[in-house]
Amino acid sequence: MEVFGYLIPYGLEWLNLIVRWLHLITGIAWIGASFYFVWLDNTIRPPAPGSDLANKGVSGELWAVHGGGFYNPQKYLVAPAELPKELHWFKWEAYSTWISGFALLTIVYYFNAQAMMVDKAVADLSSWQAIGIGIGSLVVGWTVYDLLCRSPLGKRDLPFGIVMFLFLVASAYVLNKYLSGRAAYIHVGAMIGTMMVANVLMLIIPGQRKMVAAMMAGQKPDPIHGLKAKQRSVHNNYFTLPVLFIMISNHYAMTYRHEHAWAVLAGIMAAGVLIRHFFNLRHKGRVEWKYPVAGVALLLAVAIAIAPKAPAAAAAAAGVDPAAQFAQVQAIVIQRCATCHAERPTQPGFASAPAGVMLHNAELIRQNAAKIYQQSVQLKAMPIANLTNMTDAERAQVAAWFEAGAK
Repeated sequence: MEVFGYLIPYGLEWLNLIVRWLHLITGIAWIGASFYFVWLDNTIRPPAPGSDLANKGVSGELWAVHGGGFYNPQKYLVAPAELPKELHWFKWEAYSTWISGFALLTIVYYFNAQAMMVDKAVADLSSWQAIGIGIGSLVVGWTVYDLLCRSPLGKRDLPFGIVMFLFLVASAYVLNKYLSGRAAYIHVGAMIGTMMVANVLMLIIPGQRKMVAAMMAGQKPDPIHGLKAKQRSVHNNYFTLPVLFIMISNHYAMTYRHEHAWAVLAGIMAAGVLIRHFFNLRHKGRVEWKYPVAGVALLLAVAIAIAPKAPAAAAAAAGVDPAAQFAQVQAIVIQRCATCHAERPTQPGFASAPAGVMLHNAELIRQNAAKIYQQSVQLKAMPIANLTNMTDAERAQVAAWFEAGAK
């Protein structure tokens, strides 16, 4: 029975690995296609007036060389005169990314909500309450975004972008009032990802199906479907860099553990949008360095604003025996940290040491002194969700030991 109990978290860890790998693969395929087609739209050039291509209804074309071959993609104003026998639909990349992402969200966060989503210093929630808030945020996010797109504001790109950005920042602020910082961040990312895939499922693909159905019926397709699909596709393009940061944010507690984590996320998302905008303009032949410069400056400002204060150069306190001080710290680390950070974790839900950091003996504790200080004292990110009830007094003891030289 004991072996079986240990194999459950081990099996979940393998499931986590496989689904995360799948999510990464499908995400690369989807975002790569998004980047390529936005680049293509911005790069194609109209044919000469009166040329064969212009007479066929081609709005732009491009010659490219890649992998030893030449390519000549063409875009029609509405549709070609005849429907080709084979037509590729770009949809499964998006669907697979969202499905694998939601599965990963369930495995990592919903199966272990008390550890991964609940921070009792923020809000004392049950697992089901935390999960309900998380799933509810996805529904609310898509509903608000879709209504904004359909409103008169949706026709004005800059005002729409500003309002949408403020909505996402407000969502991050609210989620940080109820969930752990890490879970709040990942649910903002899941909100954006849900908007992106719903754009494909609810607008882009149905619009394309209507255009194909009209051609098959011998009718001229309504260009409005293409315009709506293009709008949502461009939105997805600007969402990509913020959502990619959020996908990796769980590795950087300095961002989601900050007391103003929502503002940190706002700054990083804004930088991502500015940098993406630079590339979109560059593809059109406009090189405006003010956008990446502003993006980098914003990232630098965030980094400076959240920088931890350097520990004071503390001399060894009079009468404090370094060996006795370390013995106290080792006892704290063994009790509060090594339940997870060990070769064989004893904390339920953990099959291996998080990030491969092990702290079950004196040598490993000294070797990881800086990490212990950063995570348990500066960020207070560990123990995760404070599962082992590390006290402020114990954190102070770890701080005193590190600041005295970690001997």
